[in-house]
Amino acid sequence: MSQLTDLAPSFSSRHRARGARGARGAAVAAALASGFLAAGLGLGFLAVFVLLLWITSPYPDSGPGAALRIVADLWLLAHGADLVRTETRTGASAPVGLTPLLLTVLPVFLLHRAARDALTPQDSRPQLTPLATGAWVACGYLAVAGGVTGYALAGPLQAAPLSVALVVPLTVAAATAAGVWSAAGTPAVLLPRRWHPEAADARAGAAPRAEAAARAGAAGVVALLGGGALLCGVALVMHAAVAQEHFLSLSTTVSGRFGVFLLAVALLPNAAMWAAAYGLGPGFAVGAGSTVAPLGAAGYPVQPAFPLLAAVPGEGPGGPLTWAVAAVPVVAGIVVGSFAGRAAAPTVGERGQSWRWWPTVEVTALAALVCGAGTAALAWLAGGPLGTETLADFGPVWWQAGGAAVVWTAVAGAPVALTVRAVRLRGAAPLPVAAPGRPMRARRRWGRQGWPLWEPRSRLAEEWQEDPGGD
Repeated sequence: MSQLTDLAPSFSSRHRARGARGARGAAVAAALASGFLAAGLGLGFLAVFVLLLWITSPYPDSGPGAALRIVADLWLLAHGADLVRTETRTGASAPVGLTPLLLTVLPVFLLHRAARDALTPQDSRPQLTPLATGAWVACGYLAVAGGVTGYALAGPLQAAPLSVALVVPLTVAAATAAGVWSAAGTPAVLLPRRWHPEAADARAGAAPRAEAAARAGAAGVVALLGGGALLCGVALVMHAAVAQEHFLSLSTTVSGRFGVFLLAVALLPNAAMWAAAYGLGPGFAVGAGSTVAPLGAAGYPVQPAFPLLAAVPGEGPGGPLTWAVAAVPVVAGIVVGSFAGRAAAPTVGERGQSWRWWPTVEVTALAALVCGAGTAALAWLAGGPLGTETLADFGPVWWQAGGAAVVWTAVAGAPVALTVRAVRLRGAAPLPVAAPGRPMRARRRWGRQGWPLWEPRSRLAEEWQEDPGGD
Protein backbone atom coordinates (compact mmCIF):
# COMPACT_ATOMS: atom_id res chain seq x y z
CA MET A 1 0.00 0.00 0.00
CA SER A 2 2.84 2.37 0.81
CA GLN A 3 4.38 1.68 -2.61
CA LEU A 4 1.20 2.79 -4.35
CA THR A 5 1.16 5.90 -2.20
CA ASP A 6 4.75 6.69 -3.22
CA LEU A 7 3.88 6.33 -6.92
CA ALA A 8 0.91 8.72 -6.69
CA PRO A 9 2.96 11.93 -7.14
CA SER A 10 4.60 10.57 -10.31
CA PHE A 11 1.20 9.67 -11.78
CA SER A 12 -0.17 13.14 -11.02
CA SER A 13 2.87 14.84 -12.53
CA ARG A 14 2.53 12.76 -15.70
CA HIS A 15 -1.15 13.62 -15.86
CA ARG A 16 -0.37 17.33 -15.53
CA ALA A 17 2.30 17.08 -18.22
CA ARG A 18 -0.14 15.37 -20.58
CA GLY A 19 -2.75 18.02 -19.81
CA ALA A 20 -0.25 20.80 -20.53
CA ARG A 21 0.69 19.19 -23.86
CA GLY A 22 -2.96 18.81 -24.76
CA ALA A 23 -3.68 22.45 -23.89
CA ARG A 24 -0.73 23.61 -25.97
CA GLY A 25 -1.92 21.46 -28.88
CA ALA A 26 -5.37 23.04 -28.65
CA ALA A 27 -3.84 26.54 -28.66
CA VAL A 28 -1.69 25.68 -31.69
CA ALA A 29 -4.72 24.28 -33.54
CA ALA A 30 -6.71 27.45 -32.78
CA ALA A 31 -3.90 29.67 -34.10
CA LEU A 32 -3.56 27.56 -37.26
CA ALA A 33 -7.33 27.70 -37.78
CA SER A 34 -7.20 31.51 -37.51
CA GLY A 35 -4.63 31.60 -40.33
CA PHE A 36 -6.67 29.19 -42.47
CA LEU A 37 -9.81 31.27 -41.93
CA ALA A 38 -8.11 34.57 -42.80
CA ALA A 39 -6.80 33.12 -46.09
CA GLY A 40 -10.16 31.55 -46.92
CA LEU A 41 -12.06 34.77 -46.33
CA GLY A 42 -9.74 36.68 -48.64
CA LEU A 43 -10.08 34.11 -51.39
CA GLY A 44 -13.86 33.99 -50.98
CA PHE A 45 -14.19 37.77 -51.21
CA LEU A 46 -12.29 37.88 -54.51
CA ALA A 47 -14.14 34.84 -55.83
CA VAL A 48 -17.49 36.59 -55.42
CA PHE A 49 -16.52 39.48 -57.71
CA VAL A 50 -14.65 37.41 -60.30
CA LEU A 51 -17.39 34.80 -60.62
CA LEU A 52 -20.03 37.55 -60.78
CA LEU A 53 -18.21 39.12 -63.75
CA TRP A 54 -17.79 35.69 -65.38
CA ILE A 55 -21.49 34.85 -64.97
CA THR A 56 -22.72 38.20 -66.29
CA SER A 57 -20.30 38.25 -69.24
CA PRO A 58 -22.26 37.69 -72.49
CA TYR A 59 -19.37 35.90 -74.22
CA PRO A 60 -17.07 34.22 -71.66
CA ASP A 61 -13.83 32.94 -73.19
CA SER A 62 -13.30 30.10 -70.70
CA GLY A 63 -14.97 28.01 -68.03
CA PRO A 64 -15.20 28.39 -64.23
CA GLY A 65 -11.79 26.77 -63.76
CA ALA A 66 -10.08 29.66 -65.54
CA ALA A 67 -12.13 32.14 -63.50
CA LEU A 68 -10.96 30.50 -60.28
CA ARG A 69 -7.35 30.70 -61.51
CA ILE A 70 -7.86 34.43 -61.94
CA VAL A 71 -9.01 34.52 -58.30
CA ALA A 72 -5.80 32.77 -57.26
CA ASP A 73 -3.72 35.15 -59.41
CA LEU A 74 -5.37 38.24 -57.93
CA TRP A 75 -4.97 36.89 -54.40
CA LEU A 76 -1.24 36.37 -54.88
CA LEU A 77 -0.92 39.74 -56.64
CA ALA A 78 -2.59 41.38 -53.62
CA HIS A 79 0.29 40.10 -51.47
CA GLY A 80 2.86 41.79 -53.70
CA ALA A 81 3.88 38.75 -55.77
CA ASP A 82 4.57 39.06 -59.48
CA LEU A 83 2.64 37.28 -62.23
CA VAL A 84 3.69 36.25 -65.74
CA ARG A 85 1.62 36.60 -68.93
CA THR A 86 2.34 33.74 -71.30
CA GLU A 87 0.01 34.79 -74.14
CA THR A 88 1.50 37.87 -75.79
CA ARG A 89 1.77 39.11 -79.38
CA THR A 90 5.48 38.38 -79.56
CA GLY A 91 5.16 34.96 -77.93
CA ALA A 92 7.58 35.86 -75.12
CA SER A 93 6.49 35.95 -71.50
CA ALA A 94 5.76 39.35 -69.95
CA PRO A 95 5.83 40.20 -66.22
CA VAL A 96 2.95 41.78 -64.31
CA GLY A 97 4.26 43.34 -61.11
CA LEU A 98 1.95 46.27 -60.38
CA THR A 99 -0.08 45.44 -57.27
CA PRO A 100 -3.53 47.04 -56.80
CA LEU A 101 -3.09 48.44 -53.29
CA LEU A 102 -6.79 48.30 -52.49
CA LEU A 103 -6.60 44.52 -52.86
CA THR A 104 -3.61 44.48 -50.48
CA VAL A 105 -5.74 46.03 -47.76
CA LEU A 106 -7.90 42.89 -47.62
CA PRO A 107 -5.26 40.25 -46.69
CA VAL A 108 -3.44 42.68 -44.40
CA PHE A 109 -6.63 43.45 -42.48
CA LEU A 110 -7.66 39.79 -42.25
CA LEU A 111 -4.22 38.69 -41.02
CA HIS A 112 -4.05 41.56 -38.54
CA ARG A 113 -7.44 40.63 -37.14
CA ALA A 114 -6.60 36.91 -37.04
CA ALA A 115 -3.41 37.48 -35.03
CA ARG A 116 -5.15 39.93 -32.71
CA ASP A 117 -8.10 37.62 -32.08
CA ALA A 118 -5.82 34.64 -31.51
CA LEU A 119 -4.15 36.56 -28.66
CA THR A 120 -7.42 37.66 -27.09
CA PRO A 121 -7.74 35.87 -23.71
CA GLN A 122 -10.59 33.37 -23.46
CA ASP A 123 -11.63 31.33 -20.45
CA SER A 124 -11.88 28.04 -22.32
CA ARG A 125 -8.74 28.38 -24.44
CA PRO A 126 -5.11 28.20 -23.26
CA GLN A 127 -2.74 30.92 -24.38
CA LEU A 128 0.60 30.69 -26.18
CA THR A 129 3.25 33.38 -26.12
CA PRO A 130 2.63 36.28 -28.54
CA LEU A 131 5.56 35.22 -30.72
CA ALA A 132 4.38 31.61 -30.93
CA THR A 133 0.79 32.63 -31.62
CA GLY A 134 1.81 34.91 -34.48
CA ALA A 135 4.08 32.23 -35.92
CA TRP A 136 1.34 29.58 -35.95
CA VAL A 137 -1.19 32.01 -37.49
CA ALA A 138 1.32 32.80 -40.23
CA CYS A 139 1.99 29.09 -40.78
CA GLY A 140 -1.72 28.38 -41.28
CA TYR A 141 -2.00 31.27 -43.74
CA LEU A 142 1.12 30.25 -45.67
CA ALA A 143 -0.15 26.67 -45.96
CA VAL A 144 -3.13 27.98 -47.91
CA ALA A 145 -0.83 30.25 -49.93
CA GLY A 146 1.21 27.22 -50.97
CA GLY A 147 -1.88 25.46 -52.33
CA VAL A 148 -3.04 28.61 -54.13
CA THR A 149 0.38 29.02 -55.72
CA GLY A 150 0.29 25.46 -57.07
CA TYR A 151 -3.15 26.10 -58.57
CA ALA A 152 -1.97 29.39 -60.18
CA LEU A 153 0.99 27.83 -62.04
CA ALA A 154 -1.16 27.10 -65.10
CA GLY A 155 -3.09 29.27 -67.51
CA PRO A 156 -2.35 32.39 -69.54
CA LEU A 157 -1.61 34.36 -66.35
CA GLN A 158 0.64 32.44 -64.00
CA ALA A 159 2.29 33.02 -60.65
CA ALA A 160 6.05 33.61 -60.58
CA PRO A 161 7.24 31.00 -58.04
CA LEU A 162 10.40 32.87 -56.97
CA SER A 163 8.50 36.10 -56.38
CA VAL A 164 5.81 34.28 -54.41
CA ALA A 165 8.41 32.53 -52.26
CA LEU A 166 10.17 35.81 -51.43
CA VAL A 167 7.36 38.36 -51.15
CA VAL A 168 4.31 36.55 -49.78
CA PRO A 169 6.02 35.40 -46.52
CA LEU A 170 7.26 38.96 -45.93
CA THR A 171 3.77 40.39 -46.35
CA VAL A 172 2.29 37.72 -44.07
CA ALA A 173 4.97 38.28 -41.43
CA ALA A 174 4.48 42.07 -41.45
CA ALA A 175 0.68 41.88 -41.16
CA THR A 176 0.85 39.21 -38.44
CA ALA A 177 3.43 41.20 -36.48
CA ALA A 178 1.17 44.25 -36.61
CA GLY A 179 -1.69 42.20 -35.17
CA VAL A 180 0.52 40.79 -32.41
CA TRP A 181 1.78 44.28 -31.62
CA SER A 182 -1.73 45.71 -31.31
CA ALA A 183 -2.87 42.85 -29.06
CA ALA A 184 0.21 42.32 -26.87
CA GLY A 185 1.83 45.75 -26.91
CA THR A 186 5.39 46.72 -27.70
CA PRO A 187 7.77 43.73 -27.35
CA ALA A 188 10.43 44.75 -24.84
CA VAL A 189 13.11 42.91 -26.80
CA LEU A 190 12.67 45.35 -29.71
CA LEU A 191 13.27 48.46 -27.59
CA PRO A 192 16.53 50.02 -26.40
CA ARG A 193 17.10 49.40 -22.71
CA ARG A 194 16.42 52.99 -21.71
CA TRP A 195 13.11 52.91 -23.61
CA HIS A 196 11.71 49.90 -21.76
CA PRO A 197 8.35 50.58 -20.15
CA GLU A 198 9.66 49.47 -16.75
CA ALA A 199 12.25 52.27 -16.89
CA ALA A 200 9.41 54.77 -17.15
CA ASP A 201 6.74 53.29 -14.93
CA ALA A 202 5.91 56.76 -13.62
CA ARG A 203 4.86 58.08 -17.01
CA ALA A 204 1.15 58.03 -16.08
CA GLY A 205 -0.26 58.21 -19.57
CA ALA A 206 2.77 59.15 -21.67
CA ALA A 207 3.12 56.70 -24.56
CA PRO A 208 6.32 54.65 -24.74
CA ARG A 209 8.65 56.21 -27.25
CA ALA A 210 8.67 53.37 -29.74
CA GLU A 211 4.86 53.26 -29.87
CA ALA A 212 4.68 57.05 -30.09
CA ALA A 213 7.14 57.05 -33.01
CA ALA A 214 5.20 54.27 -34.74
CA ARG A 215 1.93 56.17 -34.40
CA ALA A 216 3.48 59.42 -35.63
CA GLY A 217 5.15 57.70 -38.58
CA ALA A 218 1.95 55.91 -39.56
CA ALA A 219 0.08 59.22 -39.35
CA GLY A 220 2.68 60.73 -41.68
CA VAL A 221 2.14 57.96 -44.24
CA VAL A 222 -1.63 58.49 -44.06
CA ALA A 223 -1.14 62.24 -44.54
CA LEU A 224 1.04 61.63 -47.60
CA LEU A 225 -1.54 59.28 -49.10
CA GLY A 226 -4.33 61.72 -48.31
CA GLY A 227 -2.46 64.57 -49.98
CA GLY A 228 -1.68 62.36 -52.95
CA ALA A 229 -5.36 61.38 -53.25
CA LEU A 230 -6.30 65.07 -53.25
CA LEU A 231 -3.78 65.84 -56.01
CA CYS A 232 -5.02 62.87 -58.04
CA GLY A 233 -8.66 63.89 -57.60
CA VAL A 234 -7.98 67.46 -58.72
CA ALA A 235 -6.08 66.22 -61.78
CA LEU A 236 -8.88 63.80 -62.73
CA VAL A 237 -11.47 66.57 -62.46
CA MET A 238 -9.34 68.78 -64.70
CA HIS A 239 -9.08 65.96 -67.29
CA ALA A 240 -12.55 64.47 -66.80
CA ALA A 241 -13.37 64.40 -70.52
CA VAL A 242 -10.24 62.39 -71.39
CA ALA A 243 -10.87 59.97 -68.51
CA GLN A 244 -14.44 59.40 -69.64
CA GLU A 245 -13.30 58.76 -73.22
CA HIS A 246 -10.77 56.17 -72.04
CA PHE A 247 -13.34 54.47 -69.86
CA LEU A 248 -15.92 54.12 -72.64
CA SER A 249 -13.37 52.92 -75.20
CA LEU A 250 -12.14 49.93 -73.16
CA SER A 251 -15.38 47.94 -73.32
CA THR A 252 -18.83 48.09 -74.83
CA THR A 253 -20.66 45.66 -72.52
CA VAL A 254 -22.06 46.40 -69.08
CA SER A 255 -20.07 43.64 -67.40
CA GLY A 256 -16.87 44.77 -69.13
CA ARG A 257 -17.30 48.38 -68.05
CA PHE A 258 -18.10 47.22 -64.54
CA GLY A 259 -14.84 45.25 -64.56
CA VAL A 260 -12.92 48.34 -65.74
CA PHE A 261 -14.58 50.37 -63.00
CA LEU A 262 -13.58 47.82 -60.33
CA LEU A 263 -10.01 47.79 -61.62
CA ALA A 264 -9.84 51.58 -61.52
CA VAL A 265 -11.18 51.61 -57.96
CA ALA A 266 -8.62 48.97 -56.91
CA LEU A 267 -5.84 51.13 -58.39
CA LEU A 268 -6.96 54.40 -56.77
CA PRO A 269 -4.53 53.98 -53.82
CA ASN A 270 -1.76 53.37 -56.39
CA ALA A 271 -2.64 56.65 -58.06
CA ALA A 272 -2.60 58.38 -54.67
CA MET A 273 0.87 56.94 -53.97
CA TRP A 274 2.12 58.07 -57.38
CA ALA A 275 0.80 61.58 -56.70
CA ALA A 276 2.42 61.53 -53.23
CA ALA A 277 5.76 60.62 -54.83
CA TYR A 278 5.18 63.50 -57.24
CA GLY A 279 4.69 65.86 -54.29
CA LEU A 280 7.78 64.51 -52.53
CA GLY A 281 9.93 65.47 -55.52
CA PRO A 282 11.28 62.25 -57.09
CA GLY A 283 8.08 61.72 -59.07
CA PHE A 284 7.25 58.56 -60.98
CA ALA A 285 7.48 56.92 -64.40
CA VAL A 286 4.73 56.10 -66.93
CA GLY A 287 6.92 53.95 -69.13
CA ALA A 288 10.55 53.15 -69.72
CA GLY A 289 12.64 56.32 -69.96
CA SER A 290 9.93 58.71 -68.76
CA THR A 291 9.99 61.08 -65.80
CA VAL A 292 7.04 62.85 -64.19
CA ALA A 293 8.22 65.28 -61.48
CA PRO A 294 7.31 68.80 -60.26
CA LEU A 295 10.44 70.26 -61.90
CA GLY A 296 9.48 68.86 -65.29
CA ALA A 297 8.05 65.91 -67.22
CA ALA A 298 9.58 64.31 -70.29
CA GLY A 299 10.05 61.11 -72.25
CA TYR A 300 6.40 59.99 -72.39
CA PRO A 301 5.81 56.88 -74.51
CA VAL A 302 2.44 56.12 -76.07
CA GLN A 303 0.11 55.71 -73.10
CA PRO A 304 -2.37 52.85 -72.79
CA ALA A 305 -6.00 53.94 -72.64
CA PHE A 306 -6.95 53.84 -68.96
CA PRO A 307 -9.01 56.42 -67.01
CA LEU A 308 -6.50 57.02 -64.18
CA LEU A 309 -3.67 57.80 -66.62
CA ALA A 310 -5.64 60.85 -67.76
CA ALA A 311 -4.49 62.55 -64.55
CA VAL A 312 -0.81 62.48 -65.62
CA PRO A 313 0.40 66.07 -66.26
CA GLY A 314 1.59 67.02 -69.71
CA GLU A 315 5.21 67.10 -70.79
CA GLY A 316 7.26 70.22 -70.24
CA PRO A 317 9.07 72.14 -67.50
CA GLY A 318 7.45 72.73 -64.15
CA GLY A 319 6.05 75.99 -62.87
CA PRO A 320 4.67 77.58 -59.70
CA LEU A 321 1.55 75.42 -59.89
CA THR A 322 3.51 72.16 -59.95
CA TRP A 323 5.97 73.40 -57.33
CA ALA A 324 3.03 74.04 -54.99
CA VAL A 325 2.60 70.27 -54.56
CA ALA A 326 5.46 70.47 -52.03
CA ALA A 327 2.72 71.40 -49.56
CA VAL A 328 1.84 67.68 -49.35
CA PRO A 329 5.09 66.53 -47.64
CA VAL A 330 5.14 69.70 -45.55
CA VAL A 331 1.69 68.85 -44.19
CA ALA A 332 2.87 65.28 -43.56
CA GLY A 333 5.81 66.64 -41.55
CA ILE A 334 3.47 68.85 -39.54
CA VAL A 335 1.30 65.82 -38.76
CA VAL A 336 4.33 63.79 -37.63
CA GLY A 337 5.55 66.66 -35.44
CA SER A 338 2.10 67.17 -33.93
CA PHE A 339 1.84 63.52 -32.91
CA ALA A 340 5.36 63.51 -31.48
CA GLY A 341 4.77 66.77 -29.58
CA ARG A 342 1.53 65.52 -28.05
CA ALA A 343 3.27 62.31 -26.95
CA ALA A 344 6.10 64.35 -25.41
CA ALA A 345 3.62 66.37 -23.32
CA PRO A 346 0.59 64.11 -22.80
CA THR A 347 -1.10 66.37 -20.24
CA VAL A 348 -1.60 70.05 -20.94
CA GLY A 349 -0.11 72.29 -18.28
CA GLU A 350 1.64 69.49 -16.36
CA ARG A 351 5.40 69.13 -16.64
CA GLY A 352 5.73 66.09 -14.39
CA GLN A 353 4.91 63.55 -17.15
CA SER A 354 6.57 65.27 -20.12
CA TRP A 355 9.76 64.45 -21.97
CA ARG A 356 12.73 66.74 -22.33
CA TRP A 357 13.45 68.41 -25.66
CA TRP A 358 16.09 65.94 -26.84
CA PRO A 359 13.93 62.79 -26.48
CA THR A 360 11.21 64.69 -28.35
CA VAL A 361 13.58 65.26 -31.27
CA GLU A 362 14.67 61.61 -31.07
CA VAL A 363 11.10 60.37 -31.32
CA THR A 364 10.41 62.72 -34.24
CA ALA A 365 13.48 61.42 -36.09
CA LEU A 366 12.42 57.82 -35.48
CA ALA A 367 8.90 58.67 -36.67
CA ALA A 368 10.41 60.12 -39.86
CA LEU A 369 12.25 56.82 -40.42
CA VAL A 370 8.99 54.91 -39.88
CA CYS A 371 7.23 57.20 -42.33
CA GLY A 372 10.01 56.74 -44.87
CA ALA A 373 9.91 52.96 -44.50
CA GLY A 374 6.14 52.87 -44.95
CA THR A 375 6.33 55.18 -47.95
CA ALA A 376 9.07 53.08 -49.55
CA ALA A 377 7.07 49.88 -49.05
CA LEU A 378 3.92 51.41 -50.55
CA ALA A 379 5.88 52.91 -53.45
CA TRP A 380 7.41 49.49 -54.17
CA LEU A 381 3.99 47.86 -54.17
CA ALA A 382 2.33 50.68 -56.13
CA GLY A 383 4.71 50.42 -59.08
CA GLY A 384 6.15 47.69 -61.21
CA PRO A 385 6.27 46.35 -64.74
CA LEU A 386 3.24 45.66 -66.89
CA GLY A 387 5.20 44.13 -69.73
CA THR A 388 8.49 44.50 -71.54
CA GLU A 389 10.22 47.42 -73.26
CA THR A 390 7.87 50.43 -73.00
CA LEU A 391 5.72 48.90 -70.23
CA ALA A 392 8.69 47.74 -68.18
CA ASP A 393 8.69 50.70 -65.77
CA PHE A 394 5.59 52.12 -64.10
CA GLY A 395 5.34 54.01 -60.83
CA PRO A 396 7.78 55.65 -58.38
CA VAL A 397 11.23 54.42 -57.40
CA TRP A 398 10.78 53.07 -53.87
CA TRP A 399 14.08 54.15 -52.35
CA GLN A 400 13.82 57.68 -53.75
CA ALA A 401 10.28 58.13 -52.45
CA GLY A 402 11.19 56.69 -49.03
CA GLY A 403 14.33 58.81 -48.68
CA ALA A 404 12.49 61.98 -49.64
CA ALA A 405 9.77 61.18 -47.09
CA VAL A 406 12.39 60.80 -44.33
CA VAL A 407 14.00 64.16 -45.16
CA TRP A 408 10.73 66.10 -45.50
CA THR A 409 9.12 64.76 -42.33
CA ALA A 410 12.28 65.07 -40.22
CA VAL A 411 13.01 68.65 -41.29
CA ALA A 412 9.41 69.84 -41.03
CA GLY A 413 8.45 67.67 -38.04
CA ALA A 414 11.20 68.44 -35.50
CA PRO A 415 10.40 72.16 -35.03
CA VAL A 416 6.68 71.40 -35.00
CA ALA A 417 7.14 68.75 -32.29
CA LEU A 418 9.16 71.13 -30.10
CA THR A 419 6.61 73.90 -30.65
CA VAL A 420 3.66 71.66 -29.77
CA ARG A 421 5.49 70.45 -26.66
CA ALA A 422 6.27 74.01 -25.59
CA VAL A 423 2.68 75.17 -26.15
CA ARG A 424 1.24 72.27 -24.16
CA LEU A 425 3.67 72.98 -21.29
CA ARG A 426 3.07 76.74 -21.30
CA GLY A 427 2.08 77.92 -17.85
CA ALA A 428 3.15 74.68 -16.16
CA ALA A 429 4.59 74.98 -12.68
CA PRO A 430 8.40 74.77 -12.55
CA LEU A 431 10.00 71.64 -11.20
CA PRO A 432 11.26 71.62 -7.60
CA VAL A 433 14.95 72.36 -7.14
CA ALA A 434 17.14 69.52 -5.92
CA ALA A 435 17.86 69.48 -2.19
CA PRO A 436 21.46 70.30 -1.18
CA GLY A 437 23.80 67.54 -0.14
CA ARG A 438 25.02 65.26 -2.91
CA PRO A 439 23.70 66.61 -6.22
CA MET A 440 26.20 64.64 -8.30
CA ARG A 441 24.92 61.41 -6.76
CA ALA A 442 21.35 62.33 -7.61
CA ARG A 443 22.28 63.24 -11.21
CA ARG A 444 24.16 59.96 -11.65
CA ARG A 445 21.17 57.90 -10.58
CA TRP A 446 18.94 60.05 -12.78
CA GLY A 447 21.21 59.48 -15.77
CA ARG A 448 21.05 55.71 -15.35
CA GLN A 449 17.32 55.91 -16.04
CA GLY A 450 18.06 57.46 -19.43
CA TRP A 451 15.94 60.60 -18.72
CA PRO A 452 12.73 58.79 -19.66
CA LEU A 453 10.50 61.51 -18.19
CA TRP A 454 10.63 64.61 -16.06
CA GLU A 455 10.72 63.90 -12.31
CA PRO A 456 11.42 66.18 -9.34
CA ARG A 457 15.11 65.94 -8.48
CA SER A 458 14.31 66.69 -4.86
CA ARG A 459 12.71 63.23 -4.61
CA LEU A 460 15.94 61.64 -5.83
CA ALA A 461 17.90 63.64 -3.28
CA GLU A 462 15.52 62.51 -0.52
CA GLU A 463 15.94 58.89 -1.64
CA TRP A 464 19.72 59.29 -1.48
CA GLN A 465 19.51 60.74 2.05
CA GLU A 466 17.38 57.78 3.15
CA ASP A 467 19.80 55.27 1.58
CA PRO A 468 23.15 57.02 0.97
CA GLY A 469 24.98 53.77 0.25
CA GLY A 470 22.55 52.36 -2.33
CA ASP A 471 22.71 52.47 -6.09
